[in-house]
Amino acid sequence: MTSTEKTSLYTQLLEQARALVENESDPIANMANVAALIHDTFHFWWTGFYRLVGDDLVLGPFQGPIACTRIRRGRGVCGAARDRRETVVVPDVEQFPGHIACSSASRSEIVVPLFDGKGEVTGVLDIDSEHLTTFDDIDARYLEQIAALFGKD
Repeated sequence: MTSTEKTSLYTQLLEQARALVENESDPIANMANVAALIHDTFHFWWTGFYRLVGDDLVLGPFQGPIACTRIRRGRGVCGAARDRRETVVVPDVEQFPGHIACSSASRSEIVVPLFDGKGEVTGVLDIDSEHLTTFDDIDARYLEQIAALFGKD
């Protein structure tokens, strides 16, 4: 897929995601629909959310095979994105120290933190691909805009 094609798909996806969440206040319902929308658009291996519950990231709505249920602080790519408070793009999960292998089919990953209206991390959007080097700056830019849709109080 070319950069232009990817950008076009994300532009449409962002518009659809905004329409899905603008009149729904329930974050779980919104996460479920947005995960399905991203997954159906790009056919990634795994697309979903982890919510911050206490001090752990706990599995939320997702599309794809079964996943790790609970991720402790600082563990894996999700923990890194949470602690760094920034998007983490991993071209090859085998090269990421401390990667949590929920599925051996996952080869690359992007994790985007979710923030509330006060700037506190409330969870992460996690996407895995069964191919190496799937994610780039285009993915990060648009997925950050999608994650921002969950920043309402």
